[in-house]
Amino acid sequence: MNVVPLLTLLSDGSFHSGEALGSRLGISRAAIWKQIRSLRELGVSVHAVTGKGYRIAGGLQLLDKERIRSNLYPGIAEDLAGFDVHFSIGSTNTEAMSKGADSFSSYLVMTEHQSQGRGRRGRTWISPFGHNLYLSLLWSFQGGVAELEGLSLICALAVVRALKKLSYEGMQVKWPNDVLFRQKKLAGILLEVAGDVTGPCKLVIGIGLNTDMPVLAGKNIDQPYSDLRAVKGMLEDRNLIAATLVSELVLMIKDFEQLGFKPFVSEWMASDAYLGRQIEVRSAQHVQIGVCAGVDDSGRLLLQSGDGCKPISGGEVMPSVRPVGLS
Repeated sequence: MNVVPLLTLLSDGSFHSGEALGSRLGISRAAIWKQIRSLRELGVSVHAVTGKGYRIAGGLQLLDKERIRSNLYPGIAEDLAGFDVHFSIGSTNTEAMSKGADSFSSYLVMTEHQSQGRGRRGRTWISPFGHNLYLSLLWSFQGGVAELEGLSLICALAVVRALKKLSYEGMQVKWPNDVLFRQKKLAGILLEVAGDVTGPCKLVIGIGLNTDMPVLAGKNIDQPYSDLRAVKGMLEDRNLIAATLVSELVLMIKDFEQLGFKPFVSEWMASDAYLGRQIEVRSAQHVQIGVCAGVDDSGRLLLQSGDGCKPISGGEVMPSVRPVGLS
């Protein structure tokens, strides 16, 4: 069932009668109802009012491949061997990884909806249709996985840079790769590697950015979250946001390939949400407590405690109210 033509008509936010929609699309009112039901199953809030018809309150900003491409920075499109915008898929990371298996060296995958979106540590990434950004970038690296340390932090900084270009202010980063607004999660990043861990490999960078999270979908999120509408009370065109984010991401990856993480340390520190604060770093069953001292030249977290300042390569950071020295 192709519901895209119906969704396009409803995306203006106005009321449309079932009869008028059927006439425009050349199908029956019963067929319109079936498609409305399919849209609702995707999480699209289609309201029905007797005597007025159907509408999507506030409308939808649908992704458009050509509008995204036209808003990419000069030269960025040439860095992408392929680029797809899907209506609905299981996971952008899975799709991008399949492109790597098909011998593509780089590939950008975006979608309006994910049925199996995932975050770090096996968490589900809530992906309501048409409201946020879900994208994955496949990129080939010539060195082994060890040379990619710090890349997840680079990706978080790319999100912050892109949003600042669009006049969204107040974002902070949380080690190793979350973007926060007022201590609430705005964006998450998932990196997955394929290939030889000691030699050339392909990496998929998945980014989920909350732009306008519906209240009902937000009830399924198990942590405090925010979205771009909350940042400045309005939302830029999702196509412009997507193009700016992809452009900044590609530029920063290319710089990272040449320079490593060291040139970005001060930029990370300036946006670090927990710098100078007491934190817990949890890894498996192990908990370490100390004061966040930023990151080192490789992107490792620096934790200051009674044992001195030590670098940490993996784990999850959260605020701590327990005395330093306990574990």
